Amino acid sequence: MTGITTPGARLTRRTFTLGAVGALSALALTACGGSGTPAASSSPAATAAATSAPATGTSLTMWVDAERSPALKNIVAKFKAEKGIDVKLVVKDFAAVRDDFITQAPTGKGPDVLVGPHDWLGKLVQNGVVAPVQLGDKAKDFAESSIKAVTYDGQTYAVPYAIENVALIRNTKLAPEAKTTLDEVLAEGKKVVAAGDAKFPFLVGLDPKQADPYHLYPLQTSMGAPVFAQNADGSYDASQLTLGNEGGKKFAQLLTDLGDKGSKVLNSNITGDIAKEKFLAGESPYFLTGPWNVPDIAAKGIKFAVDPLPTAGDKPAQPFIGVNGFFISAKSTNALAANEFVVNYLSQPEAQDELFKVGGRPPALTASFEKAASDPVVKAFGEIGANGVPMPAVPAMDAVWADWGGTELNLIKGKEADPAAAWTKMAANIEKKIAGSK
Repeated sequence: MTGITTPGARLTRRTFTLGAVGALSALALTACGGSGTPAASSSPAATAAATSAPATGTSLTMWVDAERSPALKNIVAKFKAEKGIDVKLVVKDFAAVRDDFITQAPTGKGPDVLVGPHDWLGKLVQNGVVAPVQLGDKAKDFAESSIKAVTYDGQTYAVPYAIENVALIRNTKLAPEAKTTLDEVLAEGKKVVAAGDAKFPFLVGLDPKQADPYHLYPLQTSMGAPVFAQNADGSYDASQLTLGNEGGKKFAQLLTDLGDKGSKVLNSNITGDIAKEKFLAGESPYFLTGPWNVPDIAAKGIKFAVDPLPTAGDKPAQPFIGVNGFFISAKSTNALAANEFVVNYLSQPEAQDELFKVGGRPPALTASFEKAASDPVVKAFGEIGANGVPMPAVPAMDAVWADWGGTELNLIKGKEADPAAAWTKMAANIEKKIAGSK
């Protein structure tokens, strides 16, 4: 798996990060709980039979970002040719699209179809602006993890098309063999540094204000400290915050031990851009990152491999996965046509293949993934993602990010004399915020 170039030269940093950051901004905290009551369940879109061909003369509007718009033109043209229905692709600024949709959909000014990451789902359902989609037997054609990600309160709300997650990128010239545990990875990295062949044993970018709970989450889960408890069907129970458990306290100690006043493996001054720069310069054998950085690594001529995430504890190292999909507005006046387009056209391999070409993320549709997986890099990211867990879409996540990230940063900086106590305090603060938002 060395020296591989990956399709999709226009990869950008994970789309759903922006959703998480947006949750930390001016958005007010809203009702929490494991799931919301789907206000859209009685809408026409929720009950429309997607297999019925809508009458001609209807038109649809879809909000889409600039990257994906070109990839949808062929399937839009096919829909027009076969159904006589125009789909107008309106390019929107990704950073603003979720809030604009929530505001405009109830007024009738929003689109019929929206493209976005699954972690928007809790907010969208809570505000009653998206309708369930009826995938039926088509659900089995998609990766199981992608269907779970777009399912909320037992109902599916989107047709997924891409899955995204982090992995461990290894410079095979510096570290020829894959390792399985964090201890092994760090020992190998330190050996390379001691030999004078690198400056950093391990790289991961950290935000100067919020550290990076997303990138570090696989290490946390391997120590047995997921954010929330999960139900039997994989959905999150936001009434049970579990990141403050004993595993979480051990993770807090690990962050301190690896931080600025410890081994300095985690460096609070190394941002995502700096980490990438150092890896591209051949200054570390390891880089914990996602597919968005693969094209630049390949273009640099670095021989690399995509390794499974190393474990820090005795549990699997499960990354967050982000799933992008197509949502249908609960306020659409063209619900039948919207269902037909989303369920029966955007689920087709030709649509998902084109989206992969411009985005480079493993397709959610199994048939498209099997083709894309001819590239070992895509295959590796996809296999790692298959063992990941969806980014929680529950509104309660809005109350989690700030304390979680801030505490991680303080631990890495060595500002907490008692890491376990700091982690316990963090969990208590988050629980208060969740309770106060109900």
